[in-house]
Amino acid sequence: MGKRKVPDLYRAPFPLYSIKVDATTGLVITAGGGGASKTGIKNALHFLELRLVGEQQYSASLLHSHDTDTRATMNMAVGNGVIAAGQDGTCCLMRFKHCSQKEGRDAAKDAGNRVQQGNARRRAGKRDKDGQDESAGSGDMSDMKDESACISVTGLAEVQSDLNPQDPLQKVVRFSPDLSLLLTGGTDGHIRVWEFPSLKKKFDFKAHEGEIEDLDMSLGNKHLVSVGRDFSCSVWSGSQLAMGLKWLETMPQIAEKTYRYMACRFGKVEDQQDALRLYTVQIPHKRDRKPPPCYLTKWNGKSFLPMLTASCGTEVISSLAVSDSGTFIGLGTVTGSVAIYIAFSLQKLYYVQESHGIVVTDMAFLPDCLKDKDIKGNNETAMLSVAVDSRCQVHAVPNRRSFSIWLVLFLCGLVVMGVVLLLQYLFPGFI
Repeated sequence: MGKRKVPDLYRAPFPLYSIKVDATTGLVITAGGGGASKTGIKNALHFLELRLVGEQQYSASLLHSHDTDTRATMNMAVGNGVIAAGQDGTCCLMRFKHCSQKEGRDAAKDAGNRVQQGNARRRAGKRDKDGQDESAGSGDMSDMKDESACISVTGLAEVQSDLNPQDPLQKVVRFSPDLSLLLTGGTDGHIRVWEFPSLKKKFDFKAHEGEIEDLDMSLGNKHLVSVGRDFSCSVWSGSQLAMGLKWLETMPQIAEKTYRYMACRFGKVEDQQDALRLYTVQIPHKRDRKPPPCYLTKWNGKSFLPMLTASCGTEVISSLAVSDSGTFIGLGTVTGSVAIYIAFSLQKLYYVQESHGIVVTDMAFLPDCLKDKDIKGNNETAMLSVAVDSRCQVHAVPNRRSFSIWLVLFLCGLVVMGVVLLLQYLFPGFI
C-alpha cells in the first residue's frame, strides 16, 4: 500500500472519462475527448484488447478508434454488443462488433463498394427530401477503412436524456441487469427509463432537486436507487418513491447536511444466490482546510437498512465500482488515488496514492470469467481505472497465500502432542 508507481496500461491522446469491459468479448472500451472546443483534441471511443502477460501482468493494444465528432463521451454503459454513450444532453446508442481478420477485410470491401456507389449517386445528383445525400445517415463507415481493425461500430439511435434549458448534460447511464431497460439521469433532476431496445420511454419523473449523480437498478428490476446533489439517496419502485436512505442514523455525531451522497451501486453476495447489497459513498458537502473523512456504507439490498459504515480516508471520492461477484469495491479519488476494499468487511485491501495525476473519472473490474479466455491469471482481482490525465491503468491484487486446512489441522495436532509430552516429562504420572 501507499505511494508507488503503477505503470500505464494505455495512454490516450485525449482526457478519459469512462471505461467499460465487455463481458462477452473481453474488449476494454474507453471514451473521452476535448468536447466542442476547437483545441485540436479529438473526441473518440477507443477499443482495446487486453492481454495477460505471465501470471499477473497485463498489456493492451489499440484495436480501433471511433470518432465521435464534436461531442465527448462523458459516461457510458455497455451490454449485449451495444454502447449507450452520454454526449452532452443526449444518449447515443451504438452497436459494435468484434470480427475476425477475414470478416474485417470483407466488411472493409463492402464499405468501399458502398462508398463508390454513394459517390456515383452524388455525381448523378440524387438527394433526399431534406436536400442531403442519400448516403448520409447510413452509418459511419470510416471505422471500416483499417482492414486489421476487426471492430465495426454502427450508430443505432439517439434520445434526449436531459432537458436542462441552460446546459443539458447526461451525468449517468445504466442498463438494468436483464438489459431490458436503459436508465438515464442528468442535470435537470429527472430520471428517464427507456425500454430497450425499442427506446420507448417508460418513465420520466422528477427525482431530485438539481443534478442526479448516480443511478443503479437491483436484480429483477425491482428497485431503482438514485443519488442527487440535494443530499438525498432515494429508492424507487417504478416511478414511485419507496423510501429515502438515512445513513446518518448510524453516525449521530455527524450534523445534517455536512455530507452528501456521491455514488450508489448494487452488488451480489458471495455464496448467497438471492442476497443483494447496496453500497453508497458519502463525501463532505464543503471542503475544509482540514478535510474530514469520506464514508462507505453497506446496506441490506431488500430492507435498505444500513449494515456497516467505514471511513475511507480524507481524499474526496470521485468514482465507485463493484466487482461482478460482489467481493470487491473499487474507489477512485479527485486527487488520483485508487483503492480496492473487501466488500464483506469494508477493509482496505489495496491502495495507491495519486496513481493518476488528477481526478479518477471511472473504474471497471475485469469480469470474473470470460469464455475461452483466462483474464485474471494468478490475481485475486484486477481493476481498470481512467482519469482526466488520459491514462488507463490496471490495478491487480495477487492471490493471497493461504494454508491448506489439512495442513493447519496437522500442525495443531503436532502442537497438542508436543504440549502433552512436555507435561508428561515435567510431571511424571500426569497421564
